[in-house]
Parts: sequence; structure tokens; C-alpha cells
Amino acid sequence: MDFFQIFRPVLLLTGIIFFGACDPAPKETNSLRDGNLVYEEYSPESSDLVISRSAYLDKLYGFWLGESIGNWTGLVTEMDKIGNIGEIQIGDFYTRKDWWGSDDDTDIEYMYQYLLYTNQTSILTPVQIREGWLKHIKSEEENYLWVSNQTAFNLMEEGMLPPLTGDPINNKHFDMIDAQLTTEIFGLFAPARPDKALELANLPIQTTARNEAQKIAEFYVIMHSMASKVDSKLPMKDQLMWMSKEARKNLPADSYPAKMYDFVFDQYENGAKWESTRDSLYVKYQENQEDGYAITSKNLYCNGCFAAGINFGASMVSLFYGEGDLKETIKIGALSGWDSDNPTATWAGLIGFMLGGEEVQRQFGGGLSEQFNIHRTRQNFPNNGLDTFENMAKVGVYITDRAVQEVLGGGVDLEKVVWYVPVVK
Repeated sequence: MDFFQIFRPVLLLTGIIFFGACDPAPKETNSLRDGNLVYEEYSPESSDLVISRSAYLDKLYGFWLGESIGNWTGLVTEMDKIGNIGEIQIGDFYTRKDWWGSDDDTDIEYMYQYLLYTNQTSILTPVQIREGWLKHIKSEEENYLWVSNQTAFNLMEEGMLPPLTGDPINNKHFDMIDAQLTTEIFGLFAPARPDKALELANLPIQTTARNEAQKIAEFYVIMHSMASKVDSKLPMKDQLMWMSKEARKNLPADSYPAKMYDFVFDQYENGAKWESTRDSLYVKYQENQEDGYAITSKNLYCNGCFAAGINFGASMVSLFYGEGDLKETIKIGALSGWDSDNPTATWAGLIGFMLGGEEVQRQFGGGLSEQFNIHRTRQNFPNNGLDTFENMAKVGVYITDRAVQEVLGGGVDLEKVVWYVPVVK
């Protein structure tokens, strides 16, 4: 029997009553018009990319649903196999025989979507980000922040504004539990325009990340934006491969993220099993500290198991070997080790977006709850923190409406229910 069939009651009772809430968008299901936005006249060019807003609504539903399923699935294995040198042997890592699952990693993205919509903007300011963090993140009790995110929050409490909160001078954890988890969604707000997606995401990324960690976060933003440009007629495996190669171009050739990408890809191309590639990743980067990746020498807790670098490498394992299969990608991501909720949430969200909400529901047997409870980890949202994936998707469409007009230089056709997105010449 399929694992997800066995644990479907868990997904129903805990996994999809997640942490998300806010009710800023109108509830009428037959309309996709934002009452807070003035829709301007636009004369499309023949070269403009035409994107269905109604189809995008279902895709955003799929993003939130898929990300939440992947998030909860990674919870069981998160930080378990962490790679302390001398305390773990290669055979101690999980293999496909150990498949179980369930996790969480989406609430900062939810908060950013809420802030974009309620502030009626496409690009958040330092003050808006700081005020949002201080209002919606708990201070004294368990607040589900770690390392760079926690340090940035502490600095905000002291009065500091982003991007200074992510500067290595102020935040020594700038490459640990950082923007790689919290900013992918900005790629979806700039469909098919990764250049503009990076503009939208720049300050949120620099709120907590710099250097290689920033480039890793940008990699995910680019992939999410390119999901609207890829040839959808291709098999999912080929779509994701093309998108990842496009995002790879943004990684400096001599950086460890680029070398990690190439290493995992070469292992995959040469037919190594994913477990073998994961083991080799551990030896190469945590035992031998190659390509300038020197986390082990810092003697950090759990050997930097929460670092952007090693988790990027593990993320590539699940991306390549999952080959576009939603369940297989989640499975490999959960079993690969380290901070295993990262890749499960990221890739399940992206693949869920590409499949659409209806297809994600179908692949998990249907009937998954649509509720999202942001007050599980955050605070001070409307409706006591309860939202629905449908409403969250609608808010995402409205944010994209504004970005298409104000940042991408395109237009919204309410009658045809499409966006016109100018392509890069």
C-alpha cells in the first residue's frame, strides 16, 4: 500500500489544518477582481505572453496545498540524520526502506503575501517588513524561528531595519535557516519574469541572507517564476530540469552552490542511486569540506545541519531523482537528511503549482481539508488565524495583478481573465 494512503488520516487531521490564516480577499468565487486595485487600460503587444488568471488561481491553490503536504511530511525526519562527524556512519542515513513522514515551513511566506496585499504594494519596504515581523511573530514563547531568522527578529526588536538584519556584520547566522525557506513565493508573483521576481524578492531575501545563501534563495525564486514560462507540453521531469538549468545560470561558477548543483546532477546523470549520491554529498562537503564549504570546521550545533549549503545539495538530490513525481520527490526529500522539511516543502509547492490544486487533490485521493491555520506558529491575523487555500490563492492572484501592472509593465484583461506579460527582448 502507498505510504500516503496509510497516513492519509494524519494529513487530513494535522497536515492540512496547517498554519495559515488571513481573510483580506473577497469570497465571491465567480469574480477575480481586486476592489483595492485600479485596473488600467493596456494594449497588448503580439510578443506578450498570455497567462490565464483563472488557471493561475488553481495553480496557486496547488502551491499552498502541495507545500503544506511536503512541509508536514518532512517533520518526522527533520534534523534527525544531521551528519555530525564521528557520530554518524554512511549506513546510518535513511534509505528508501525507511519511508514514513509529515512537516512545516510556510508561515513566513504566508506573512509576506498578507503584507503585500494589505499594504497594497508589490515591493515591501524595510519598515513594512519590520512591522510585519514584530506584529505577527511571537516574542517570548515558542515562535518557530531559528538561527538567521531568529537573529534578524531580535535585531528588529532592537530597532534595526532590513536589509541590515541580514548583513553578516550584524547577523553571524546569515547562511542558516534563512531566506531559502521563506521567499520562493515571490517567483510566483512575477510569472515568466525572473528578473522582476528577483526585484520583488530582493529585500525579503536580504532580511536574513547574504552571499551564497542569498544566491540559493534566488535559485528557488527563479525556478518558481520560470514555471510560467516552461513548455508545459514537456514531461514534468523535463520541465523541472530546464527550469533548474535556467536558475543555475544565476549561481557564480566558482561558488559552492554551483558546484553542489553540478556534483549532484553529474551523479544523477551517471546513474548513481539517490542514497549513494546523498552519501557522497556528505563525504564531499561535510567530511572533506570541498569547494570552499567549511561548515564542519566551525564546530556548530549538529554540524550546521540547518545551513543553506548542505540543504541546497540535499534539495538537488530530491529534485533530480524525484523526476517530477510529486510523491517520489517528497519521499526522497524527507529521507535525504539534514533539515529535510526544506526540500519537501519547496519542491512539493513548486510541483503542486505546476500540477494545479485539483490534480494534487487527485494524487492524494481527494478530500483533503482546505483549511490553513496560521496561528499554529504566528499571531494577530484575521479570523483567528483560519484561512482556506482557495482564498490564499485568490489573494495571490490579486498580488500578481498589481505586480503585472506596476512592475512587469504588462496588463490585466478582466473580461478574458488573462494577464499580458511583456517578454524580455
